[in-house]
Amino acid sequence: MIALDTNVLVRILIEDNPKQVAAAAEAVEGAVERGEKILIGDIVLAELEWVLDSAYGVPRERIHGAMLALLEDERFVFEDRRRVVSALDRYRFGRGDLSDFLLGFSARDHGASAVLTFDKALRKEVPFLLL
Repeated sequence: MIALDTNVLVRILIEDNPKQVAAAAEAVEGAVERGEKILIGDIVLAELEWVLDSAYGVPRERIHGAMLALLEDERFVFEDRRRVVSALDRYRFGRGDLSDFLLGFSARDHGASAVLTFDKALRKEVPFLLL
């Protein structure tokens, strides 16, 4: 198994640097040819959402769609697929970032009853508790 850094995944999705896009595609296809899966970690997903939104201005709906496409792509595996699916469901209609929802579900998975935050956008989101 290999894992991707956020910048490699951005190149694959945005295709804004032909040389890096080719290198990323070659690495992914090489892994597939060797029978390796490709890990996309929770941190990478959180960073990817932030980069697509802040650096490229990609609308939330398109980010959500791109993330779903990654989940459906059999080449990729995730730290906890169920958690990613749940976080994406909340991200689609929620007010938080994907990182917020990944954090919330991870906290719940580890037995936390709440996630304390100062982020007012999360005041109505479970399991967040506004301080």
